[in-house]
Amino acid sequence: MVRTRFCDVFGVEYPIVQGGMQWVGRAGLVSAVANAGGLGFLTALTQPTPEDLAEEIYRCRQLTDKPFGVNLTILPSIKPPPYVEYRDVIIESGVGVVETAGFNPAEHLPAFKAGGVKVLHKCTSVRHAVKAQQLGVDGISIDGFECAGHPGEDDIPGLVLIPAATEKITIPMLASGGLADARGLVAALALGADGINMGTRFVATTEAPVHENVKRRLVEASEHDTDLIFRSLRNTARVARNAVSTEVVSIFDSGGQFDDVRELVAGVRGRKVYEVGDLDLGIWTAGMVQGLIHDIPTVSELIDRIVTEAGELIKGRLGDVLIQK
Repeated sequence: MVRTRFCDVFGVEYPIVQGGMQWVGRAGLVSAVANAGGLGFLTALTQPTPEDLAEEIYRCRQLTDKPFGVNLTILPSIKPPPYVEYRDVIIESGVGVVETAGFNPAEHLPAFKAGGVKVLHKCTSVRHAVKAQQLGVDGISIDGFECAGHPGEDDIPGLVLIPAATEKITIPMLASGGLADARGLVAALALGADGINMGTRFVATTEAPVHENVKRRLVEASEHDTDLIFRSLRNTARVARNAVSTEVVSIFDSGGQFDDVRELVAGVRGRKVYEVGDLDLGIWTAGMVQGLIHDIPTVSELIDRIVTEAGELIKGRLGDVLIQK
């Protein structure tokens, strides 16, 4: 049994979280994580409308009676989604936990607090984590540079970022980025975190709603097989390396601008990768941790394995290296 204060605050059995992932965080995967003792997050903006989100929450409740949450990623845009309406659906549906990400959650915190919703805020720097703690969130998930998606612009890997954050964060904190197994969980705990958040590892599970070609590529790929795009725009994203990502990197290296790659990086193309399995159809996210993924288990098998092997590591290998006086 591996239990931390994160489990007590967020009401789950194990300190293992499946964070929000666009197009992936759906009821089947999230409920499987919940049933296995972890905390899974539906991704609000995967659902076309707030009404669709309400239906997905209902579907998830038909599949599990354990706690699960909803991710609400807030990003500045010319035509933003109706964030307030999505927020209100989360509250009115009685969801107990929300994962906020992408932007300062201050605007939404009063409503979430009034609705009894605990807030786990995802960030990529110590300064943003400190700010979120000051705002009154209930927990922090901090992303190292290894992560899939947006790692921020500081380029600080988890081995430094996690202990640096724990020196200033007093609320429960998850390590995120570069985590896939029991070794990662034990290392995160040793660095001062209260649990782990995994994204890419959960994509390579039986219940993940993506094409088998995507899952097999994650098993076959190494830690070298990602690209960083949008670096010159200071909106860095780590994605799986394919024909499209390579072209995008080349365009920016040659002085190109966003308009030159707009069609290549369109979200609808990335979504099609997950649906039809054409791995070069568009941009799709993956973390460096794919180099540690070697199989496609069920979610239950994965979480059971992590928890069991973490206990064995703590009692076995780490115990063996202690110097007896």
